[in-house]
Amino acid sequence: MTWILLEVRAPESEREGLAAWLVERSGQAVEEREDGVVVGFVPDPPAYQRLVAGLRDRFGSAVTVVRRDLPEVDWSVRWRDGLGPRPIGRLTIVPSWFEYAPAEGERVVVLDPETAFGSGEHGSTRAALQLLDHYLRPGDFLLDLGSGSGILAIAAVRLGAGRAVGIEIDEEANTVAERNAAANLVTDRASFLTGDAAALALLLAPVDVVTSNILRTVNLTLLPVVHRALRRGGTAIFSGMEKSEAGEFRAPLLAAGFQILTEVADGDWWAVAAERA
Repeated sequence: MTWILLEVRAPESEREGLAAWLVERSGQAVEEREDGVVVGFVPDPPAYQRLVAGLRDRFGSAVTVVRRDLPEVDWSVRWRDGLGPRPIGRLTIVPSWFEYAPAEGERVVVLDPETAFGSGEHGSTRAALQLLDHYLRPGDFLLDLGSGSGILAIAAVRLGAGRAVGIEIDEEANTVAERNAAANLVTDRASFLTGDAAALALLLAPVDVVTSNILRTVNLTLLPVVHRALRRGGTAIFSGMEKSEAGEFRAPLLAAGFQILTEVADGDWWAVAAERA
Protein backbone atom coordinates (compact mmCIF):
# COMPACT_ATOMS: atom_id res chain seq x y z
CA MET A 1 0.00 0.00 0.00
CA THR A 2 1.37 3.44 -0.96
CA TRP A 3 0.43 6.01 1.67
CA ILE A 4 0.02 9.68 0.86
CA LEU A 5 1.06 12.44 3.26
CA LEU A 6 -0.81 15.74 3.21
CA GLU A 7 0.69 18.96 4.52
CA VAL A 8 -2.26 21.26 5.17
CA ARG A 9 -1.84 24.90 6.05
CA ALA A 10 -4.76 26.99 7.32
CA PRO A 11 -5.27 30.31 9.11
CA GLU A 12 -4.46 30.10 12.83
CA SER A 13 -8.14 30.44 13.77
CA GLU A 14 -8.96 27.24 11.84
CA ARG A 15 -6.06 24.99 12.92
CA GLU A 16 -7.66 23.31 15.92
CA GLY A 17 -10.82 22.54 13.96
CA LEU A 18 -8.74 21.43 10.99
CA ALA A 19 -6.80 18.84 13.00
CA ALA A 20 -9.97 17.38 14.50
CA TRP A 21 -11.63 17.32 11.08
CA LEU A 22 -8.69 15.47 9.51
CA VAL A 23 -8.67 12.83 12.26
CA GLU A 24 -12.41 12.26 11.87
CA ARG A 25 -12.40 12.10 8.07
CA SER A 26 -9.17 10.17 7.52
CA GLY A 27 -9.35 7.84 10.51
CA GLN A 28 -5.63 8.47 11.05
CA ALA A 29 -3.62 10.42 13.61
CA VAL A 30 -2.31 13.83 12.59
CA GLU A 31 0.76 15.87 13.48
CA GLU A 32 0.47 19.56 14.34
CA ARG A 33 3.87 21.04 13.50
CA GLU A 34 5.36 24.13 15.11
CA ASP A 35 5.27 25.95 11.76
CA GLY A 36 1.46 25.74 11.73
CA VAL A 37 1.21 22.92 9.21
CA VAL A 38 -1.13 20.02 10.05
CA VAL A 39 0.11 16.71 8.64
CA GLY A 40 -2.34 13.93 7.77
CA PHE A 41 -2.22 10.58 6.01
CA VAL A 42 -4.46 8.65 3.59
CA PRO A 43 -3.90 5.15 2.16
CA ASP A 44 -4.44 5.73 -1.58
CA PRO A 45 -5.14 8.33 -4.32
CA PRO A 46 -8.97 8.00 -4.21
CA ALA A 47 -8.92 8.65 -0.48
CA TYR A 48 -6.68 11.65 -1.10
CA GLN A 49 -9.06 13.10 -3.68
CA ARG A 50 -12.05 12.64 -1.35
CA LEU A 51 -10.22 14.27 1.55
CA VAL A 52 -9.05 17.27 -0.47
CA ALA A 53 -12.57 17.77 -1.85
CA GLY A 54 -13.91 17.66 1.69
CA LEU A 55 -11.30 20.16 2.84
CA ARG A 56 -12.35 22.59 0.12
CA ASP A 57 -16.04 22.19 1.03
CA ARG A 58 -15.37 22.69 4.76
CA PHE A 59 -12.62 25.32 4.80
CA GLY A 60 -12.74 26.85 1.32
CA SER A 61 -9.74 28.44 -0.35
CA ALA A 62 -8.22 29.41 3.01
CA VAL A 63 -6.38 26.08 3.16
CA THR A 64 -3.47 24.93 1.01
CA VAL A 65 -2.55 21.27 0.55
CA VAL A 66 0.80 19.78 -0.43
CA ARG A 67 0.82 16.09 -1.42
CA ARG A 68 3.77 13.78 -0.78
CA ASP A 69 3.71 10.12 -1.84
CA LEU A 70 5.42 7.92 0.75
CA PRO A 71 7.51 4.84 -0.02
CA GLU A 72 5.98 1.43 0.59
CA VAL A 73 7.13 0.44 4.08
CA ASP A 74 5.60 -1.38 7.02
CA TRP A 75 4.33 1.61 8.98
CA SER A 76 3.18 -0.66 11.82
CA VAL A 77 6.85 -0.90 12.86
CA ARG A 78 8.46 2.05 11.01
CA TRP A 79 7.45 4.38 13.85
CA ARG A 80 10.12 2.65 15.94
CA ASP A 81 12.91 4.21 13.88
CA GLY A 82 14.94 6.71 15.83
CA LEU A 83 13.66 5.64 19.25
CA GLY A 84 16.19 4.59 21.84
CA PRO A 85 16.79 4.54 25.60
CA ARG A 86 15.48 7.68 27.30
CA PRO A 87 16.60 8.64 30.82
CA ILE A 88 13.90 10.30 32.93
CA GLY A 89 14.95 11.01 36.49
CA ARG A 90 16.17 7.76 38.08
CA LEU A 91 14.55 5.71 35.31
CA THR A 92 15.65 4.71 31.83
CA ILE A 93 12.84 3.84 29.40
CA VAL A 94 14.12 1.30 26.88
CA PRO A 95 12.19 0.13 23.78
CA SER A 96 11.74 -3.65 23.85
CA TRP A 97 13.37 -4.04 20.40
CA PHE A 98 16.52 -2.16 21.47
CA GLU A 99 19.57 -4.05 22.73
CA TYR A 100 20.58 -2.36 25.97
CA ALA A 101 22.99 -3.28 28.74
CA PRO A 102 21.96 -1.43 31.92
CA ALA A 103 24.54 -0.21 34.38
CA GLU A 104 24.61 -1.79 37.81
CA GLY A 105 21.69 -0.50 39.86
CA GLU A 106 20.08 1.29 36.90
CA ARG A 107 16.26 1.28 37.03
CA VAL A 108 15.12 0.23 33.58
CA VAL A 109 11.59 0.00 32.18
CA VAL A 110 11.48 -2.15 29.03
CA LEU A 111 8.52 -1.06 26.97
CA ASP A 112 6.66 -1.78 23.75
CA PRO A 113 3.54 0.44 23.61
CA GLU A 114 2.21 -1.36 20.49
CA THR A 115 -1.24 0.21 19.97
CA ALA A 116 -1.53 1.65 23.50
CA PHE A 117 -0.61 5.18 24.57
CA GLY A 118 2.52 5.65 26.62
CA SER A 119 6.01 5.18 25.22
CA GLY A 120 7.92 7.82 27.17
CA GLU A 121 8.32 9.85 23.97
CA HIS A 122 5.31 12.10 24.64
CA GLY A 123 5.76 15.20 26.76
CA SER A 124 2.73 14.43 28.93
CA THR A 125 4.12 10.99 29.85
CA ARG A 126 7.59 12.36 30.55
CA ALA A 127 6.14 15.07 32.79
CA ALA A 128 4.14 12.49 34.75
CA LEU A 129 7.24 10.31 35.13
CA GLN A 130 9.26 13.26 36.45
CA LEU A 131 6.70 13.90 39.17
CA LEU A 132 6.32 10.20 39.94
CA ASP A 133 10.07 9.90 40.39
CA HIS A 134 10.00 12.78 42.87
CA TYR A 135 6.97 11.92 44.97
CA LEU A 136 6.63 8.13 45.03
CA ARG A 137 7.94 6.57 48.25
CA PRO A 138 9.06 2.98 48.82
CA GLY A 139 6.11 0.72 49.58
CA ASP A 140 3.45 3.11 48.22
CA PHE A 141 0.24 1.77 46.67
CA LEU A 142 -0.24 3.53 43.32
CA LEU A 143 -3.36 3.74 41.18
CA ASP A 144 -2.98 4.79 37.53
CA LEU A 145 -6.11 6.00 35.75
CA GLY A 146 -6.10 5.53 31.98
CA SER A 147 -3.02 3.30 32.20
CA GLY A 148 -2.49 2.68 28.46
CA SER A 149 0.76 0.78 27.88
CA GLY A 150 1.24 0.41 31.65
CA ILE A 151 4.31 2.65 31.69
CA LEU A 152 3.43 4.61 34.85
CA ALA A 153 2.39 1.56 36.88
CA ILE A 154 5.50 -0.37 35.83
CA ALA A 155 7.71 2.67 36.48
CA ALA A 156 6.18 2.99 39.95
CA VAL A 157 7.20 -0.57 40.80
CA ARG A 158 10.69 0.08 39.46
CA LEU A 159 10.83 3.10 41.79
CA GLY A 160 9.84 1.00 44.80
CA ALA A 161 6.05 0.93 44.92
CA GLY A 162 4.69 -1.98 46.89
CA ARG A 163 1.74 -2.31 44.54
CA ALA A 164 0.52 -0.58 41.36
CA VAL A 165 -2.85 -1.02 39.67
CA GLY A 166 -3.75 0.46 36.30
CA ILE A 167 -7.34 1.06 35.21
CA GLU A 168 -8.02 1.29 31.49
CA ILE A 169 -11.28 1.21 29.56
CA ASP A 170 -9.56 -0.28 26.49
CA GLU A 171 -9.18 -4.04 26.93
CA GLU A 172 -6.59 -4.25 24.14
CA ALA A 173 -4.43 -1.66 25.89
CA ASN A 174 -4.51 -3.78 29.04
CA THR A 175 -3.30 -6.77 27.05
CA VAL A 176 -0.32 -4.64 25.98
CA ALA A 177 0.24 -3.45 29.56
CA GLU A 178 0.21 -7.00 30.89
CA ARG A 179 2.83 -8.03 28.32
CA ASN A 180 4.98 -5.08 29.36
CA ALA A 181 4.61 -5.96 33.04
CA ALA A 182 5.70 -9.53 32.26
CA ALA A 183 8.70 -8.29 30.27
CA ASN A 184 9.75 -6.25 33.31
CA LEU A 185 9.14 -9.14 35.74
CA VAL A 186 6.73 -7.05 37.85
CA THR A 187 3.46 -8.98 37.47
CA ASP A 188 3.55 -9.75 41.20
CA ARG A 189 3.16 -6.05 41.99
CA ALA A 190 1.67 -4.46 38.84
CA SER A 191 -1.80 -5.44 37.61
CA PHE A 192 -4.39 -3.94 35.27
CA LEU A 193 -8.19 -3.73 35.41
CA THR A 194 -10.55 -3.07 32.50
CA GLY A 195 -13.45 -0.76 33.17
CA ASP A 196 -14.55 2.71 34.22
CA ALA A 197 -11.94 4.50 36.33
CA ALA A 198 -14.52 6.44 38.33
CA ALA A 199 -16.19 3.23 39.51
CA LEU A 200 -13.17 0.99 40.03
CA ALA A 201 -10.92 3.54 41.74
CA LEU A 202 -13.11 3.72 44.84
CA LEU A 203 -13.09 -0.06 45.21
CA LEU A 204 -9.30 0.08 45.65
CA ALA A 205 -9.22 3.02 48.08
CA PRO A 206 -7.35 4.16 50.04
CA VAL A 207 -4.19 4.49 47.95
CA ASP A 208 -1.04 6.55 48.43
CA VAL A 209 -0.55 7.91 44.90
CA VAL A 210 -2.89 8.41 41.95
CA THR A 211 -1.62 9.20 38.44
CA SER A 212 -3.97 10.40 35.73
CA ASN A 213 -2.36 11.14 32.36
CA ILE A 214 -5.58 11.93 30.49
CA LEU A 215 -7.27 14.91 28.83
CA ARG A 216 -8.04 17.97 30.96
CA THR A 217 -11.80 17.49 30.68
CA VAL A 218 -11.52 13.93 31.95
CA ASN A 219 -9.14 14.95 34.73
CA LEU A 220 -11.67 17.57 35.85
CA THR A 221 -14.42 14.96 35.97
CA LEU A 222 -12.21 12.60 37.99
CA LEU A 223 -11.14 15.16 40.63
CA PRO A 224 -13.70 14.10 43.28
CA VAL A 225 -13.00 10.42 42.59
CA VAL A 226 -9.25 10.90 42.97
CA HIS A 227 -9.78 12.85 46.19
CA ARG A 228 -11.89 10.04 47.67
CA ALA A 229 -9.51 7.32 46.50
CA LEU A 230 -6.44 8.94 48.09
CA ARG A 231 -5.58 8.62 51.75
CA ARG A 232 -5.22 11.95 53.57
CA GLY A 233 -1.84 13.40 52.64
CA GLY A 234 -1.64 11.24 49.51
CA THR A 235 -0.35 12.59 46.20
CA ALA A 236 -2.22 13.02 42.92
CA ILE A 237 -0.32 13.53 39.68
CA PHE A 238 -2.36 14.94 36.80
CA SER A 239 -0.90 15.12 33.32
CA GLY A 240 -2.09 15.00 29.71
CA MET A 241 -2.77 18.75 29.59
CA GLU A 242 -1.18 21.50 27.51
CA LYS A 243 0.52 24.44 29.21
CA SER A 244 -2.24 26.70 27.93
CA GLU A 245 -4.75 24.67 29.98
CA ALA A 246 -2.96 25.03 33.31
CA GLY A 247 -4.96 28.07 34.37
CA GLU A 248 -8.22 26.22 33.71
CA PHE A 249 -7.18 23.32 35.94
CA ARG A 250 -5.60 24.98 38.98
CA ALA A 251 -8.75 26.54 40.46
CA PRO A 252 -10.90 23.37 40.21
CA LEU A 253 -7.98 21.36 41.63
CA LEU A 254 -7.81 23.60 44.71
CA ALA A 255 -11.59 23.66 45.07
CA ALA A 256 -11.64 19.84 45.05
CA GLY A 257 -9.56 19.74 48.23
CA PHE A 258 -5.99 19.58 46.94
CA GLN A 259 -2.88 21.62 47.66
CA ILE A 260 -0.51 22.12 44.73
CA LEU A 261 2.99 20.77 45.36
CA THR A 262 4.83 21.09 42.04
CA GLU A 263 4.11 21.97 38.44
CA VAL A 264 6.33 20.85 35.55
CA ALA A 265 6.31 21.42 31.81
CA ASP A 266 7.76 19.32 29.00
CA GLY A 267 7.54 21.10 25.70
CA ASP A 268 3.91 22.17 25.29
CA TRP A 269 2.72 19.75 27.99
CA TRP A 270 1.99 20.49 31.64
CA ALA A 271 1.59 18.29 34.72
CA VAL A 272 0.92 18.98 38.38
CA ALA A 273 1.44 17.10 41.64
CA ALA A 274 -1.00 17.91 44.42
CA GLU A 275 -1.55 16.69 47.98
CA ARG A 276 -4.95 15.60 49.27
CA ALA A 277 -5.74 17.98 52.12
